[in-house]
Amino acid sequence: MAGDSDPSQPLGAEPSAEATRTVGGTRVAGTVQAPEALDGEESDAQRRRRRAQFLRDLAEARELRDRVQPRRAKAARLRHAMRMRTFRW
Repeated sequence: MAGDSDPSQPLGAEPSAEATRTVGGTRVAGTVQAPEALDGEESDAQRRRRRAQFLRDLAEARELRDRVQPRRAKAARLRHAMRMRTFRW
């Protein structure tokens, strides 16, 4: 978050390569990776790894939204069920 500060860092210090993020209410440490050059030489494995991480983060965000907005989540489930019942193969 923009307002978060690390108490172990002095005020105004540069952030370290080590970053923390919250996963399921637990703070997890990981290294910050710089975006790779967009020169088209990215391997398939790297692309799949980035895509898998993106999909995990997306699923985590959806779960969080469903927890904090249960009424909206229930309405979305009901709409989805209705769409699936009326879908023609």
